[in-house]
Amino acid sequence: MTNTKRYLTDLKMDSFLAVSIAEGFCGGEDSTDDEKHDAWQYIVDAGLLSGLQGWFGRTAQLLIEAGVIKKAKQ
Repeated sequence: MTNTKRYLTDLKMDSFLAVSIAEGFCGGEDSTDDEKHDAWQYIVDAGLLSGLQGWFGRTAQLLIEAGVIKKAKQ
């Protein structure tokens, strides 16, 4: 069996991987805090929030307010 954490670290972040990590499925359930932060930052930077459930936008806003991630660059 592949080491999930190593597997996630070796993959290039894309929309599917970022959402998987944020929601905790397809290996995302074993992601590290750094991987989760990277995934959320990717979701924000890629402008994916408008196409996802409202939970994503609310969670992203909380993470921004907490200083965990940054607002998308304009």
